[in-house]
Amino acid sequence: MITTKNDKGLVKMRDFVISTESNSDMPQKFLDENGILVIPHYYTIDDEVYGDGKELSIHEFYEAMRAKKKAATMASNPAVILEKFTEIAKSGRDILHISFSSALSGGYSNIVTGANEVMEEFPEMKICVIDTLSVSLAEGILIQAAVNMRAAGKTLEETADYVQSLVPHLCVQFTVDDLNHLYRGGRLSRTTAIVGTLANIKPILYVDNEGKLVALDKTRGRKKSLNLLVKNMADRLGSYRDKQVFIGVVHGDCEADARYLADLVRQEFGYENIMIQPVGPSIGAHSGPGAIGILFLGDHR
Repeated sequence: MITTKNDKGLVKMRDFVISTESNSDMPQKFLDENGILVIPHYYTIDDEVYGDGKELSIHEFYEAMRAKKKAATMASNPAVILEKFTEIAKSGRDILHISFSSALSGGYSNIVTGANEVMEEFPEMKICVIDTLSVSLAEGILIQAAVNMRAAGKTLEETADYVQSLVPHLCVQFTVDDLNHLYRGGRLSRTTAIVGTLANIKPILYVDNEGKLVALDKTRGRKKSLNLLVKNMADRLGSYRDKQVFIGVVHGDCEADARYLADLVRQEFGYENIMIQPVGPSIGAHSGPGAIGILFLGDHR
């Protein structure tokens, strides 16, 4: 909370709300229990819009993709951002917003614009926006860290500074089961997708320091790709080996493989604080069914 003085010189404490976007992939129970404000990102299946009250289940979404229905995504709605942030402003609270990578979506820009408009209307309010330059449960790691700081009585500024310090250390690596989804998203050429599929090539991709999705490695076969994720994790942990908020394992409707990967992590590093979550439609529309990833803190991305 933030300490200020009112016109009578009395100390007044300002609470702050932690907010994020729907593509953080954090469990709904956690979001509800910690009062996390969620700004929706939207997606379409065959041009029908979902994402704010109208939803498909995770399995329904990926089944639609398996059926070759057209999936696409849209960023947050500026009008919704203004409405949600104004509501918080009127309640006398500040906001710490933890955002999806600015390099992968226009959502960050929408959030910053909305925050500036609200702060202009409510000059006493502070909105701190953190560009995670990351995705999915890597955002969730920062959300959990912010919740911990707030629970410890830290101010908005202290919490924001700490969360920002973790951004360069967010490690996100994943592999996909179907290269054609990466081709449709512009991440692979058509020739590479076809040849790779025929050769059973599984790429390893990661989110770099600029928040962009880039290729890191490749191997043949599903199990080898999951083992390679764990090997790459070992190469990056460094001084953060014993400083994990939690380890994230995400999947595109392939929970058995996610549990296999989580078991590999337990066996290799002894971690028990592993969160397994499905990849939501906002990211899954590009990675496809069968995608699987690992998210953690490390010395470098």
